[in-house]
Amino acid sequence: MPARRLDGTAWAERLRHKLEPRVAAVRRHAGRPPGLAVVLAGTHPPSEIYVRNKIATATAHGCHAVLHRLPETASVDEALVLVRQLNADDTIDGILVQSPLPAGMGTDAESRVFDAVDPSKDIDGFHPVNVGRLVQKRQALVACTPLGCATLLDREEIPLRGRHAVVIGRSDIVGKPMAMLLLHRNATVTICHSRTVDLPAICRTADVLVAAIGRPGFVTPDFVKPGATVIDVGINRVETPEAAGALFAPNTPKRTQFEAKGHVLVGDVHPDVADVAGALTPVPGGVGPLTIAMVLANTVTAAEWRLGLHL
Repeated sequence: MPARRLDGTAWAERLRHKLEPRVAAVRRHAGRPPGLAVVLAGTHPPSEIYVRNKIATATAHGCHAVLHRLPETASVDEALVLVRQLNADDTIDGILVQSPLPAGMGTDAESRVFDAVDPSKDIDGFHPVNVGRLVQKRQALVACTPLGCATLLDREEIPLRGRHAVVIGRSDIVGKPMAMLLLHRNATVTICHSRTVDLPAICRTADVLVAAIGRPGFVTPDFVKPGATVIDVGINRVETPEAAGALFAPNTPKRTQFEAKGHVLVGDVHPDVADVAGALTPVPGGVGPLTIAMVLANTVTAAEWRLGLHL
């Protein structure tokens, strides 16, 4: 029997509408809606899409969202000046600096800019203060993608207490905070990465498997225990016939999409995993919509905390 589809799109829609009374409460209390500022530096087509979706979602659900652009040639100091201005702007509750920043800003630009964001406005949950609070299970703004994954697991009532969860990927953006959120839900957590020995064997012990490595179709059925829940964080664009042929058998849905369009989106999890897993997030339509919904949720939460509202 094919895996149960964990529909992130449907849950994101429900979550967004649940936030609308909270947005209205902020407006009544402050005389203004929750405010989100997005900083986009340079020209990076995927970032343009992500930012457009974030701005549109926040605006559609009653927030004030503004985009601040910096040119490709901007220096890290210019980015820091803008972030400090937004920190001081009382109409802005949340600040999101879109990654990646231009290479010309330097290899340490992202850490410097993320660290400059006021932790109380850190919608991405990347500031060391928020990371530390998450580790200690204190009130914190949490990175949107892992928060979306954890919310999906909660809403779908996937058992976590006492279960073994394996996270493939150790990034600060997804892997590490995802592991913390699973640990706080009383799962036993293993973090795997590029140096892990016999990765498929470890993954096969997982009741819940989270793939966040950015490699299309990397997690094959051999990685998955029958009946496990699989959360696919990856979103990769396959654009060559060679790559499509290696990933998708003829006459399968993804192969058909590729042949019709010349490209197709695939996650880090191979489509054949649907024949083994008990539940699986699709790509697209799984984790992605929830990540965008969490940007809205974190903006509203930041506004409530800054205003002293505890809803």
